[in-house]
Amino acid sequence: MQVYDTTLRDGAQREAISYSVVDKLAVARLLDEFGVGFIEGGWPGAMPKDTEFFRRARTELDLKHAVFVAFGSTRKAGVRVQDDPQVRALLEAETPAVTLVAKSDLRHVERALRTTAEENLAMVRDTVAYFVSEGRRVFLDCEHFFDGYRFDPDYTAGVAAAALEAGAEAAVMCDTNGGMLPSLITRTVGEVRERLAVALGVTPEEAVARLGIHCQNDTSCAVANTVAAVEAGVPHFQCTANGYGERPGNADLFAVVGNLQLKLGMPVLPDGCIEQMVRVSHSIAEIANIAPDTHQAYVGSSAFAHKAGLHASAIKVDPVLYNHIDPVVVGNDMRILVTEMAGRASIELKARELGVDLAGHPEALTRVTNRVKELEARGWSFEAADASFELLARAELAEGALPRPFALESYRVIVEHREDGAVVSEATVKVRVRGERVIATAEGNGPVNALDEALRVALARHYPELARFELADYKVRILEGSHGTGAITRVLVETRSTGEDWTTVGVHENVVEASWQALVDALSYGIAHQVRV
Repeated sequence: MQVYDTTLRDGAQREAISYSVVDKLAVARLLDEFGVGFIEGGWPGAMPKDTEFFRRARTELDLKHAVFVAFGSTRKAGVRVQDDPQVRALLEAETPAVTLVAKSDLRHVERALRTTAEENLAMVRDTVAYFVSEGRRVFLDCEHFFDGYRFDPDYTAGVAAAALEAGAEAAVMCDTNGGMLPSLITRTVGEVRERLAVALGVTPEEAVARLGIHCQNDTSCAVANTVAAVEAGVPHFQCTANGYGERPGNADLFAVVGNLQLKLGMPVLPDGCIEQMVRVSHSIAEIANIAPDTHQAYVGSSAFAHKAGLHASAIKVDPVLYNHIDPVVVGNDMRILVTEMAGRASIELKARELGVDLAGHPEALTRVTNRVKELEARGWSFEAADASFELLARAELAEGALPRPFALESYRVIVEHREDGAVVSEATVKVRVRGERVIATAEGNGPVNALDEALRVALARHYPELARFELADYKVRILEGSHGTGAITRVLVETRSTGEDWTTVGVHENVVEASWQALVDALSYGIAHQVRV
């Protein structure tokens, strides 16, 4: 099997992605750690950034598993291959392999390239043969292969045959418009292998072994289409990390690899690499500056998250009953979500996950379960607020409750809109900390920030670890069914300290009060855990 990754070229065509040269070097290293066989680095000569990347890659990339690949087009019509600047740029990239793109749909040949069918075939033969003679491994991406095959199967199959006859290692069938379905992929691969067997004078099995597949995701079938092609005998498949790419994207590398290796038993990656799946996926997302998809198959944080009480009851007996694989195999974890749908089993398992033993305290378990259901009915949500849930669960265990670091006497927030247009927020808090009454005032960028700053000032002398706490995210949601300025508001606060993150929740008609509740939980949880550590 040949796992071919094109994250750095095709994946970079996704909106909002713009890799620097340093970014591309980092992504290439991650992909190599994941064990892919080929890394397509980009198009040298077409983009200055890619030219610089290939120059630096020669000395800065030490690939352990992957072969480095440069991408480019066949020679232009009417130009000798040796004289084509793009061909020279590909050669100067000095990669051991090159991938050439060629039109395989006769309509594109005649209307887009504005050349003849015969000249297009000559362009393919000449360029492939040239790079083979220069000692390069060559792949040919047959652009618009499936649409072209439906229009003129003889010509499209002929483009693939021309490349293979000239020495290409694989002719890659590209679903460039992303419109195919798995059944159509299977049928087309079967027909093409028979045509190539005749054209090349080999067996059908030998013919299909020289094909590749590249699928776009416009029908949400890119992963399924890729797997269908491999099951039909195609050994070379092209993907992008996290399915990045133009329009709806490409076949997701991690889902395809997971399906082939874990479901079909195909030896896709080297030993020990598939366990890196989650780490590599999330690291590439960070470099791309795109939040990881929480519901992405195999690697998403919700890929093995269970919400229904029925699921949790079965998982309590045996986790395998409701997980299609052991999450650890791909570097993931199982999570239990606590919601209004939660039963006693869900609460017990979630508490255990957070280090709180409710199994031996049935009365406390009942109280926590009832409390969660009551709060959820009023708009609270604990499935994304583990820290608030842990505080709630521990409060029902006399020996496990986390001490509150302070007691509130009162707080006040003032928002002043000045004549010059400036808006200033000021908060004053009165709290009791370790027997001492403390009053603190602070200004902030908005009432919530001012309140957070004032509370930190009040607690700083007693809890210096607060200096390490950072408000990482703040989300506000108006709950469904509530309207106007008095609507019920839910606030989620994410706090970060020394590599750890925790999320807390608050709910109230007043957004400042909801924020206060979440902030109090955030600081209480953080202080308690910092002290215990």
